[in-house]
Amino acid sequence: MISGFGSAVCVRPVVSFSNTIRRVHNHGRVTCLATSMSSASMTVARDAEYELENRKYELLNIIQDTQRGLVTTADQRSTIEEAMVVVEGFDAGKEIDLSKLDGTWRLQYTSAPDVLILFESAARLPFFQVGQIFQKFECQNESRGGLVRNVIKWSVPRLLEENEGATLIVTARFSCVSARNIYLKFEEIGLQNINISDDLQAVIAPAILPRSFLSLQILQFIRTFKAQVPVTSPERQSVGGLYYLSYLDKNMLLGRAVGGGGVFVFTRAHTLIC
Repeated sequence: MISGFGSAVCVRPVVSFSNTIRRVHNHGRVTCLATSMSSASMTVARDAEYELENRKYELLNIIQDTQRGLVTTADQRSTIEEAMVVVEGFDAGKEIDLSKLDGTWRLQYTSAPDVLILFESAARLPFFQVGQIFQKFECQNESRGGLVRNVIKWSVPRLLEENEGATLIVTARFSCVSARNIYLKFEEIGLQNINISDDLQAVIAPAILPRSFLSLQILQFIRTFKAQVPVTSPERQSVGGLYYLSYLDKNMLLGRAVGGGGVFVFTRAHTLIC
């Protein structure tokens, strides 16, 4: 015992320089490891996105020459089905995002009989044309459903403007019944946006002045004509159907009508249709 300091001895801890260096080195290794893992995750995500875009391009390339599904062989339909399944696999199990679904989608391909019959009729009949077909979803601020309008541009050559002489709109309400299934309840069928051809306009209101008040009124009536026919009534229940949204992102929508009603391939349309 040292005199004057009592029985306790205060000992200053010795800090090892080598231990300090080791701790700094280990911390650096952890930081580098975390950075490497983050970089690896970003690379995997980037590769997956690149692969997805390639698969989507392949699907669109396969359906390009099918005239939206009108001209296909059994082998082509099988190849298209396989390509769709591959794309669907990238989005499997996720709940549908209504904010992504909202907007206008242009039909690129279908195997649905009720749509193909329109294309077949247009191919056979010289007085009937089918232009672009769209689905317009209105569900931006909704959580469990919304409104969908099936928009069909059609025409009668020489009487109406080519391909977009008139617009047929089938309106339905839809509700989400599961993560991917929506139920459609059709409400009304409408006809609007009638654009007559220059030939017919010349017959109704000749270019030689003066045009009569009656002819001008006829032209105005045709241009602004709009008819809506409800498909429901107190005595008749609304027609409905189940629709499976198998893939959705910002620029592609794949769907399947449940019960063998066919498949659909849509791409985002940046245009006002109605």
